[in-house]
Amino acid sequence: MIQMSKLSGFLIRSAENWPIKVLSIALALILFVFHRMSTLEDRFFSVPLDVELSQNLLPASSYIRMIRVTLRGDANSIYPILEGDIEAYIDLKKYTRPGSYRATVQVRKKGTALGVESLQISCDPMEISLELDQRISKYVPLTASLRGTPAPDYELVSYTLSPAQVVVDGPLTLLGEVSELNTDFIDLDGRSEDFSVDVSILNRASLLTIRGNGTTEFHGYIRKPVTVRNIGNISISLTNLDPRFTAEIQPETGTVRVEGDQLLLDAFTPPPLFMSIDCSGINAEGDYTLPVTIAGTPGLEIARMEPENAVVSIRLQDLQKGNN
Repeated sequence: MIQMSKLSGFLIRSAENWPIKVLSIALALILFVFHRMSTLEDRFFSVPLDVELSQNLLPASSYIRMIRVTLRGDANSIYPILEGDIEAYIDLKKYTRPGSYRATVQVRKKGTALGVESLQISCDPMEISLELDQRISKYVPLTASLRGTPAPDYELVSYTLSPAQVVVDGPLTLLGEVSELNTDFIDLDGRSEDFSVDVSILNRASLLTIRGNGTTEFHGYIRKPVTVRNIGNISISLTNLDPRFTAEIQPETGTVRVEGDQLLLDAFTPPPLFMSIDCSGINAEGDYTLPVTIAGTPGLEIARMEPENAVVSIRLQDLQKGNN
């Protein structure tokens, strides 16, 4: 009975002024939470946004590539977390047709971010709007971007690119308008000989992807400028023809294309027997197709000649007519 009396007395005393006691407990809890929150810290950094898509679609509009991430928690917990262990992404794999879509930015934790208690993560922006279009691929030719001038009396006569074209992946609406891609600038200043250099392929559309390592090998051919002169109506002569024979040539004249110094070209005149045919091997009548030869041209170069061969008709001389 005495214990029951004590218990009743305790309950009666506990019930006295209960609103004040409840308020005190609530205030204590608020103070605890406030203190707890005041000891939490924020850490900010940016991470790349990963867009997860079905295989037949690609982004067709610009979008935010970096997401601002806020980590909130105990300082000893949030600062050891590596930035690479927080991944931001949007999941659009369920969409299979072109169109405009909106998705919430989500966070994936790994490595040092796993197992951290009371870790709060928020992203800015929280949602991303994106235009999706059909994925296509095509070969696109490359064009070299040149600047500067070679050394005096030299010029770039030609160049090659290897590869000369690349495969590009991109959305249909954007890639369909691309007809060529340019290289980064290639400097020609002061060059007097052939050269090779690896050069980057410029991709000014961030939504396009160039397969490979993004470079091409440029090979330039540097030469001195060549002056050209075409000389025509040059008689073709016969040499070493047996006196027993007469001959006719078809065609009777030829043409040459001569390259070299301008002064030498201006002063050059084809000498006798400049174009000739050697008939030393002919000992019977008939029609022969024989090569036409060119005499030497000191300081000049024969780039082309016509004809390279001529038809020579050989006939015995009429000795009776010759005696009369």
